[in-house]
Amino acid sequence: MGFSNATLWWLVAGVLVAVELATGTFYLLMLALGAAAGALAAHLGWSVTAQIVAAAVAGGGATAAWHLKRARKPPDAPADSNADVNIDIGQHVHVDAWQADGQARVQYRGAAWSVRYAGSGPPAPGEHVIVALRGSQLQVAQVTAATGS
Repeated sequence: MGFSNATLWWLVAGVLVAVELATGTFYLLMLALGAAAGALAAHLGWSVTAQIVAAAVAGGGATAAWHLKRARKPPDAPADSNADVNIDIGQHVHVDAWQADGQARVQYRGAAWSVRYAGSGPPAPGEHVIVALRGSQLQVAQVTAATGS
């Protein structure tokens, strides 16, 4: 039983999508786009060489475009200070008094937490915002009047 070139290209595209789903390698989807371009070229009656070139240009171009898009994106914040990872980032706590070493104890979410001052200037009692979480210690900065955070 012989397959047409278009069928082979579609099978390759399907395998690439399946492997991408198993591995999470988004670049394989770009290569699957190239295989789909090869299949479309086969449906249009192009030669095998033209099909390969179409697949290479589409897949390689999509991969290069995705790589450039990712390279231009600013890096994500580290997990300990990323609000998308840690729901405590950006929350407010009230500090009654600071110790000389820049640490204090606060009540937050129904428990006593150790906090360390991570802002600029000397720490002062009052409202603070959580900027990071290092282990079980909250890193806080003074809430500014202009921004509220």
